Amino acid sequence: MEGNTTEDVRRLEREFKACRRMLMVLGDETRQHLLCVMLQGDCGGSRIIDLATQTNLSRPAVSHHMRILKEAGIVKSRKESTRAYYYLDPAAEEIEGFITLFCHIREFMKKVPDRSGCDD
Repeated sequence: MEGNTTEDVRRLEREFKACRRMLMVLGDETRQHLLCVMLQGDCGGSRIIDLATQTNLSRPAVSHHMRILKEAGIVKSRKESTRAYYYLDPAAEEIEGFITLFCHIREFMKKVPDRSGCDD
């Protein structure tokens, strides 16, 4: 089996760079928890106050994290009168970028030599 090429490494670096912001956003435990809560919620969306109650976070904390998720393209919002509802709607290109990155990581790792017998 052939090893990874310099171009393989460069491709992974480009893909990591393209996904960097999303990785950072999704790497936060609080945002992960909020997304899991939202996945269990109503498809019509959730209000900040409801998410705060369900997660035991303050409203300002939930607002902060929802703004970050919204800016990253994972969450969208809609207004009904004076109420804002947040719902999951990740941008398709962001999801495809993740899928591509992790498929390439898997292929890359298949070509990495076995180092289990190497001394540290």
